Amino acid sequence: MTLIYAHRGARREAAENTRSAFDRALTYPIDGIETDIQTSRDGVCVLWHDDDLAKLGWPGKRIDDYDMAQLQAMNFAAHFSGAAAEPVMRLQDFVTAYRARCALLLEIKRYPGEAEAQQQNKVRQTLQAAGAGSAQRLASSFDLDSLLYAHRIAPDFPLVLNLEPEHDAAFARRMLHEQPWLHGLCVHIATLDENMTGAVRERGKLLAVYTCNSDEQIGRALGMGVDILISDVPQQALQRRDE
Repeated sequence: MTLIYAHRGARREAAENTRSAFDRALTYPIDGIETDIQTSRDGVCVLWHDDDLAKLGWPGKRIDDYDMAQLQAMNFAAHFSGAAAEPVMRLQDFVTAYRARCALLLEIKRYPGEAEAQQQNKVRQTLQAAGAGSAQRLASSFDLDSLLYAHRIAPDFPLVLNLEPEHDAAFARRMLHEQPWLHGLCVHIATLDENMTGAVRERGKLLAVYTCNSDEQIGRALGMGVDILISDVPQQALQRRDE
């Protein structure tokens, strides 16, 4: 059965990657939550998706421009109309709060040009926070180097490579051939077809799909039998799955 993951929590009902968004997502019988990992200037892993803080009113500023104490003083729900103020959420606090309640998909972000030492610290903290790898806790990234490093230090941890919308089935097949240790791929809904599904299934790997937000997209992903469907509207995906 396809598992339904809430994308950054219930991000259409609360500020994404905040406790409110995660708690709201869990009012539905979802299977998991997807979230994003960044690092503060003083090396603490926190949850934030975007390359900058424009949503909070600081365009051009990044998470790693600020120490953890400074981030905690900011309102990370400022971009969601009518929401109460919320501080940034630490990765460790997120895992502690939700690991027993649902599966977790931890996406390790990487800024263009981000220092190798900072990125490796981010990877180490993510794996440490997640604990022993299982189907209940996966790590993913669009950055293959981050996953290669993760595999070196935790060879048994399940790692998923995220593909961009321009990556087709031939690219997917090549990645799985060159990196057989990958647990699976997470692909954009625009690329999901029989060729993509076949490229992943012939290797016996996990297939996840993101940006499944319309009824057509959700139906296509369910029809293809993907393992994980990541959606901004998890309640809609659950309804379609369980019809």
